[in-house]
Amino acid sequence: MITKESKNVSRMRRHARVRSKVSGTSARPRLCVYRSNKNIEAQIIDDVKGVTLVSSSSIALHLELGSNIEAAKVVGADIAKKALAKDIKLVVFDRSGYIYHGRVKALAESAREAGLEF
Repeated sequence: MITKESKNVSRMRRHARVRSKVSGTSARPRLCVYRSNKNIEAQIIDDVKGVTLVSSSSIALHLELGSNIEAAKVVGADIAKKALAKDIKLVVFDRSGYIYHGRVKALAESAREAGLEF
């Protein structure tokens, strides 16, 4: 019998595989992205200390529509600006099992344009 698992279960499996290899350090923290149906969030995390260094989201920025590519670009630029203010330039990108396409890609490219390197 073949069962079809949900998209989120498949994403969580991909995320677990990636997280077994990708980890953020103090020298190069992890830029983690979370995408929901209505919003997008990003955090820069030091996994060694278990601390979130910087965070940004479409909710925190009070964006009217947080589920589109323009909102993702704004969140990416904002997290890069906050990271550079805390003297963080190098990060490891963690797409959290999402396909590198659409909102996730827009956030990553916006963060790169604003000065983050990954």
